Amino acid sequence: MSSSGGSDVLVVGGGLAGVTCTLGLADAGVAVTLVDRNDYHQFQPLLYQVASSQLPAEDIARPHRTILRNYPSVTVVNAEVTSVDLARRTLVLSDRRTLSASYVVMAAGARPNFFGVPGAAEHAFPLYSVADAERLRLHLQSHLRQAIGSGPQTPGEVDVVVVGGGPTGVETTGALAELMQALHKTGRLTPPGVITIVDRGPALLSAFSEKAGEYAQRKLTEAGAVVRTGTGVAAVHADHVELDDGTSVPARTVVWGGGESASSVVTDAGPTPGRGGRLDVTRELTVDGYPGVYAVGDVANIPSGDDAGDSLPQLGSVAQQSGRWAAANILRELRGEPPKPFAYKDKGIMAMIGRNAAVAQVGKHRHEIEGPLAFAAWLGVHASLLSGVHSKTDAFLSWAWDYFDRDHSATVEASSAPSRLAWGSEDEDRPHITLEPTMDALQGAKHP
Repeated sequence: MSSSGGSDVLVVGGGLAGVTCTLGLADAGVAVTLVDRNDYHQFQPLLYQVASSQLPAEDIARPHRTILRNYPSVTVVNAEVTSVDLARRTLVLSDRRTLSASYVVMAAGARPNFFGVPGAAEHAFPLYSVADAERLRLHLQSHLRQAIGSGPQTPGEVDVVVVGGGPTGVETTGALAELMQALHKTGRLTPPGVITIVDRGPALLSAFSEKAGEYAQRKLTEAGAVVRTGTGVAAVHADHVELDDGTSVPARTVVWGGGESASSVVTDAGPTPGRGGRLDVTRELTVDGYPGVYAVGDVANIPSGDDAGDSLPQLGSVAQQSGRWAAANILRELRGEPPKPFAYKDKGIMAMIGRNAAVAQVGKHRHEIEGPLAFAAWLGVHASLLSGVHSKTDAFLSWAWDYFDRDHSATVEASSAPSRLAWGSEDEDRPHITLEPTMDALQGAKHP
C-alpha cells in the first residue's frame, strides 16, 4: 500500500460544502487535496428538474477540474474513499493509496434513508445525486415511450408515487405533474399519468407554516396531483406501493424523498455518529476530540446556536456557508489564531411547486411570500449558490425566467433528452456521469 502526503488539508467530498471550502483555502494558497468519487460537483437543488426532463444532467454538474483550474495549490483525486481514520487524519482509497494531511474536512454529503421499508431500496428511486436523477429520468422515459401511442395502459404504467412531503417531494411532484399534463394536452398521452405524493405527517412542507402547506397542496391538486398526508409507506413493490392505512397505489415509478442520512464513509471514521448518522460538531465546526478535523454540510450536525440546542437543516445555503467558514477557521489556525463559532446567515426556506407557483419564508422572522415573488426569491438564492461553483449564471437565469414567464406546455419531450444550457462547449467542461447499466431502471433506455 502506497502512502501519499504533502497537502495541508484533505477535503473529503466535492459537493457544495467541499468545493466552497476548497476555494476558500485555495484563495489563500493553501495546499489542498479534494477527494471525490466523481469528477464533478453537482448542484443538488435542481436534481428534480433533471429527473423531469426540464434540464439535462450535464447542466447541473460542473467538472472539478474546471472549477479549480486556476488554483495550482489544489489537487483533485477522483477515487472512492474506502476508509477514514480521523484520529490519524488519514484516508484509504479504492486504489489502495493512503492520503494524510494536517487538517481533514469531512464534506462527504448524504445518502437516502429508507428507514427499513421493505422493497424501498430495491424498487424506489432516491434523488440525491445527478446519477440518481438521470436513472429516474431514463426509467420514466422508457415507460412513457411504451405508453405513448400504444392504446390502453396497464395499471400504474406511467403513474408515479413520490414519498416525502418536504421540498424535494413537493418540487418533484409539481414538475412531474406538469410533465404529465403537457403530454396529455399535446395529445401524446391519454389519460395522463397520476402523480401521488405521500407523507406520514399531517401536511406538506412541515418545516414551513401551515399556510404554506395548504398552498402547496392546493397548487399540486390544481396541477393534477393526488396528495395523501397522514399515511406512511408500508412496502414498495415493482408495480405498486402499500400504505400503512391498508390501501395501495399502483405505480411502476416510486421517487424516494423520505429522508437522508450521512454518507456511509463516516460510520467507522472514529467518532460515534449522531442523529442521522452524521458527525456532531462544535460551533466552530470541529469534531470534538479529533484535532484538525472539521465536518460541514449534510454530513454534519451543525449547532444552530439557539438555546434549544437544535441543529441546522440540510440546506444548500448551510452547506455553502459552513464550507466557507471551515476554510476561514483553518486559515485562522494556520495563523496561530483560535477558530470562531459559525455564524449562519439564514436566507429562509423555499420550495418551487410549479410554473407560477412557489412558496418562500425569507429573513430571520420568516416573512412568507407566495407565487411570483416567491419564485423571484427562489431564483435569487439558487443563482447565488450556483455562482459559487459555476463560472457564470447567465444561462441559468435565462432558463429560469423562460420557465417562469412562458406558457409552453410542450417544452418537455419524453422521447429525447432536454437541450443543454451550454455552460461550456469544450469537452473538458463536460462531466463524466456514469450509470450502472445493470439496474432495472435502465432497461430499454439509452444514455443520451
